[in-house]
Amino acid sequence: MLKYRFSRPLAAVVSATVVTGAILAGHPALASDLSVKALSGVVQTPAKTLAAPINPGRADALTYGQDVSNYEPDHDWNASPAKFGIVKATEGLHFRDKAFTRHWRELAKKGIVRGAYHFGHPADNPITEADFFLSVVNSQPAKPGDLLVLDLETTDGRSVSEVNAWAKAWLARVQAKTGVKPMVYSSWNFANTYGAGLSQYPLWVAYYGVPMGDVPPPADWKTWTIHQYTETPIDQDVSSLTPDQLRSLGRPPTA
Repeated sequence: MLKYRFSRPLAAVVSATVVTGAILAGHPALASDLSVKALSGVVQTPAKTLAAPINPGRADALTYGQDVSNYEPDHDWNASPAKFGIVKATEGLHFRDKAFTRHWRELAKKGIVRGAYHFGHPADNPITEADFFLSVVNSQPAKPGDLLVLDLETTDGRSVSEVNAWAKAWLARVQAKTGVKPMVYSSWNFANTYGAGLSQYPLWVAYYGVPMGDVPPPADWKTWTIHQYTETPIDQDVSSLTPDQLRSLGRPPTA
């Protein structure tokens, strides 16, 4: 979910997602090696690379998912093997992801767990950003189990304590407005540096170059909920929870 990426051809996306689905179905031989800059979070892959390495012993216990933004406006959710999908809705105070509405509706039609995320900017007012995010998400029909997520991966030049306080204010605002405890997305290093005191919120952690699901929790977290294990050729994730367990973290059923 790195902010600055180039879009990839849809054919490559579909090919890779089918392969990943096969891996999670019990065919780890399809995976190839990744060449990764682990600390920077930048993945360098040969053309034939389609998925990150996995731990075969954990594959059956993990739920496969994908996340997209306006970089993948035409992503084919119907062809995807994902059991959950998370899509960008907003960024900062004014940016509305132009592909959000389409992705949101396609995920509803597919019937899998879905979530919406906001890319936060600690230079702005956290309450204003939270309200902007909710105004965009609430403009679309909601479903029980919809996940709400803060994408925390930039400081805007703020200190550790300022970024941490900003995140707490944003998360508390969304929870107060919706009754949903938002999820925090971040790279492992960023979460470890800026995430103190946020462990009450489920963690979606980006950590590349390791077998999917083999991630030590950063900062105060005791565990992680979603592991983003590669961004090649599309952001790919696994969850330690079942789809129903993921839904329990989202919007409650309506009365």
